[in-house]
Amino acid sequence: ATTLYDRPASIFRETPLDLQHELFVRLAESHPQFRATGSDLKEVEAETTVFTVRNLGNGDVTLRSDRPALLISSTSWTEDEDFSILLKALEEYEDFIRGGASLPSLVCVITGKGPQKEHYKKLISSLNLEHVKICTPWLEAEDYPLLLGSADLGVCLHKSSSGLDLPMKVVDMFGCCLPVCAIQFDCLQELVKHEENGLIFRDSAELAEQLKSLLSEFPSSDGRLGTFRSNLRASRGQRWDDNWDQNVLPLLAAHR
Repeated sequence: ATTLYDRPASIFRETPLDLQHELFVRLAESHPQFRATGSDLKEVEAETTVFTVRNLGNGDVTLRSDRPALLISSTSWTEDEDFSILLKALEEYEDFIRGGASLPSLVCVITGKGPQKEHYKKLISSLNLEHVKICTPWLEAEDYPLLLGSADLGVCLHKSSSGLDLPMKVVDMFGCCLPVCAIQFDCLQELVKHEENGLIFRDSAELAEQLKSLLSEFPSSDGRLGTFRSNLRASRGQRWDDNWDQNVLPLLAAHR
């Protein structure tokens, strides 16, 4: 047998800053977590989101120094993924900040559709969070890679029932050079290299500690989170089309 590993499509890449801003402006229309509020709106000559500012005079876009960290996860909202693990970790992260830890606020975006979405939305609405904002949008197909390419950290709660299939969502995140925290299961280490391109956790407490550690120097690009992103940039390999041409086409040609 020949193993063909998934590779990201070419649409998965880091998102330029101007496209990030345009995406955040679109999302802010229906999701208040992306909107600048109150004292954020001082600059009348600027178009502002919670993450970015566009100078209306020259069109330049900059990241806000006081922006929250953008955390992203995607799901089909099935029993295969226990999102209570992430919600508990976010509650612990909130407690870290309330306890005096110097950490950024978080905007956590969980994308996707599925049978358990309403169940988790009720759980989310019951949480008492001040420094963590959670939204659960359904994104247009062209916006999903843009959001991955704009995020600071990805979270994967996929557990393979067979113990053999690797999560495609992490492949796509890595295509965007987005570091990942992923829940442990057999064979995951073939994709997520612990302490190299992300971290592997086993429960909500461990995930909360990883969020605290990775975001302790945010928004600086120094620290472990920046190192993981640099490693992903350096190891950015094949895309899906080249992967297929190199590994599958020769096999098909040999068996005509």
